[in-house]
Order: sequence, then structure tokens, then C-alpha cells
Amino acid sequence: MTIHFEASHIDSLIQPDRVHRDVYLDPEIFDLEMERIFERTWIYVGHDSQVPNPGDFRTTMVGRQPVVMCRHGDGSVRVLFNRCGHRGALVVSLEHGNAKQFRCSYHGWTYDTDGSLAGVPMVDGYGPDFNIEDPTLGMVPLPRVASFHGFVFASLATDGPGLEAYLGPARRTIEEIIERSPSGEVEIRGGVHRYFFEGNWKLQVENLCDMYHPTFSHESTTNKQGRQFQRRNDDPGAPIMERDGSTSSFWDETGMWALPNGHTFQGPMPSAGEPSGPVWEAYMAALEARIGEERARQAQVLTRHNTVLYPSVAIQSLNLHVRTVRPVAVGVTEVSVYPLLLKGAPEAMHQEIIQFLNLTHAAASLIQTDDLECFERQQIGLSAQASDWVLFGRHAGGERPDDNEGGVRGGGTNELGMRNQHRAWLDYMRAA
Repeated sequence: MTIHFEASHIDSLIQPDRVHRDVYLDPEIFDLEMERIFERTWIYVGHDSQVPNPGDFRTTMVGRQPVVMCRHGDGSVRVLFNRCGHRGALVVSLEHGNAKQFRCSYHGWTYDTDGSLAGVPMVDGYGPDFNIEDPTLGMVPLPRVASFHGFVFASLATDGPGLEAYLGPARRTIEEIIERSPSGEVEIRGGVHRYFFEGNWKLQVENLCDMYHPTFSHESTTNKQGRQFQRRNDDPGAPIMERDGSTSSFWDETGMWALPNGHTFQGPMPSAGEPSGPVWEAYMAALEARIGEERARQAQVLTRHNTVLYPSVAIQSLNLHVRTVRPVAVGVTEVSVYPLLLKGAPEAMHQEIIQFLNLTHAAASLIQTDDLECFERQQIGLSAQASDWVLFGRHAGGERPDDNEGGVRGGGTNELGMRNQHRAWLDYMRAA
């Protein structure tokens, strides 16, 4: 189904410092977002470390389209439509696993892990003109698939900018993490935290670089000194509020950057100093063996905390993880959080990342539960007819170009990031 809106109506929904509430509430606008954003741009589907061996697979969605990411026998990673070429049934029903071939449970049509049709039961019934090599009868590959340091993205559009051009300056987040790895690679393993909330997908994406809210939403996570709980063993806790209960000034000091195509990142959290101990020393020795002592020390100086790769994924550089945001309906969103590990680092470091991710982003954690509650309150409140507009005017006009990062910079509590996302939203939604 194709939804048609007059361009003038789309334009009227986004103002320089505010957004019409219909962008969170209107089912037809949601359908248009699926068509023009999630089924045209580059959408993150997984990391190649999640399918390390031939036959390994994971299922997910690109917009409204079910897909399978799998490792083919030649070592390549493929992304296929999860649809039987015979009668259209979903072929792979498991979330992940390993299979020599994929077989449809309805009539037994079988597919190789590159999507090609491998076998048809009682094939003689189709007559002499039936061509088992017809690609339209297979599990068809998505039009475009690309990887950046193992992060696999797919696009349903047959043309458009390549992945690296689309990511633009936001690529640096991934590059900085890769630099910290003793092997020059990262991996995703250790499970996933997954939950649904009753709210629009943009509420979570906006929140990821919102440094205005922590003092208030996460007040219960602080001690008498206004510091938050430890996120790492070497971390004394972020000073998210002053002792008198006012907002801590460091949030503005962290900075906020708006990049092309809706990508956004927040500057680093305050440093707790260099860690120490045998695990850290073993890690640094391994890293120095790859890139040398000076580069290894420099690699520990983080330049960013959360990065949103608009519209579908965010990466956090402090407590390393990947978070995917999948719209299910106009008022339902799925969020999945995966530990991101530095391959070649001591296993104790990996366990620490997983341990603290349980503390911050599990279903009963100290951070994400606060945010989910706020998202659901937003979705309910937006239905009230008090006003048609949602305000994003904080520090509007206070940003400035940053040629070094390739974007625009503002203070950490500047709502620049949200304005940037909604400008990108408008650009995508205008495209016929």
C-alpha cells in the first residue's frame, strides 16, 4: 500500500523548533515512514560476528519486510527476504540458528544460504518449462547490502548513496571503537535485552542524545553527592546533579553534534582516569602489540558517548553496546540491546561490559526502565488536545559549525540532536 500526502501537508508538520503531534500519532504517517524511511534508507540488520560459521543465520525486519542475515558457504554474509518463492510463506521461523539449507514448512521447497532454490519436491508436476534456477523463485536477496567493519546494513532501494557516504562523519564512532580492539575487530555475543514499549519509535531515538533529561528521569539512581551508580569498575559515577538538586553543569560541557542524514552524537562522559589492575594491563599489552603504546593510550580518550545512526541503531562507546530501534506500529516499538565486545581483550573485560549492561539496560534495570516509563507517558499525553505541538527549542540558534566533526555543534542539553533528526525525517518524507 502506498500512502499519498501532499508535500505541503508534510512540510507543515515540522517547524524549526517544534514538531506536530501527528508525527507520533497518525497511522497513515507511520505507514509513510515505513515506505520512505525504513524501506529506503540504510537499515542496520546485525553484525557479522553474530553469524560466524557457514549456515549461521539470524532473522529480523527491514521496515515491514522479514529478512534473514546468514553466512553462506563461501564465507560471505547474505541478507535475503524471508519469503518462499512458491506460495509466499515465511521460511525461517527461528530468531537464530544454523542450517545447511532453509526449507519451507508448507511444501518443502528448499533454499541454499545464498537464497537460490535448491530443491522442489515432485518437481515433474511443473512441466518441462519449469526453471529451478529462476532467481525469482528463490529467497530473493535484498537490493543492496553493505558492511562497515562488520556492521551489516541493508536497503530496499535499488539506488542511492552507498553505505559509507550515508554514514558520513558518523563512521568515526565505529572507527574509534575498532581502534580500541586488540584484534582490530569487535564482536556481538552475550545475549540480548529486548522489550517493547507502547510509544512511537521516534521517542526512543530522540532520547538517545537527550542530555536534558537525566537529572530528572534518573534522579533515583543518584547518591547524596549527586553522582550516579557505577557503570564500570573504574567509574565513580557520573555527577548528574548538584548537591542542591539542580542540573549538573557537566551535561552542557559534554556537547552535542548534529551530522548529515539525521545522525547525531553526544560528547564523552567525564573521565574517571585511566583504569588499572592486571586485567587492564593485559588488555593494554595486547592493544600495544597491535598499534603501539602511543596510539593505544590515545585510543582510550573517548570523543563521544552515544551515537545515533539514524533511523535504526545507536552505539554507546562507554559501556559498549548496540541498540536497535524497530517500529512495530504507530504506538508500539521494539528495542534490542546487544553487548559490543572488543575482540582479543581479556574475557574479564567482556564480562564487565555484560554485567554493567544488565544494570543499565535490562528490563528491570536502573536506566532504561525510567526512559520507557517516560516514553509511554509521552504517547498518552500526546493524545491530549491541549496543544498540537511538541517543542524542541532548547538553545535553538546557539549551535555552530564544527569542521573537524563534519557537522554542527551545541551544548550537551541543546535539543539540536532532535531538530536534526526531524529535519532529516522531513527530507525523507518529502521524497516521492
